[in-house]
Amino acid sequence: MLAQVKAVASSDWARVKRCVRICGYVSSAPGFYEQPKVVDGASDLMVQALGDAGRHARSALGVAALRGNAPVVIDAIFELAD
Repeated sequence: MLAQVKAVASSDWARVKRCVRICGYVSSAPGFYEQPKVVDGASDLMVQALGDAGRHARSALGVAALRGNAPVVIDAIFELAD
């Protein structure tokens, strides 16, 4: 995800104003309710990589299955400067 942000920002990290939102989809068995803990890793990485600009709104959802049998899918919205 950060590689894509870097590419869109033309390798200029100063253009990355902030991470607006992260949504994590976690392939979960019935009775598993720790999806937020699974997505914590992505949230922690954004803050580690971007500092305060990495603080964001977040959703963590449990799903029955994900494409390609992936255990986790993360999507994000970033704000870039012109």
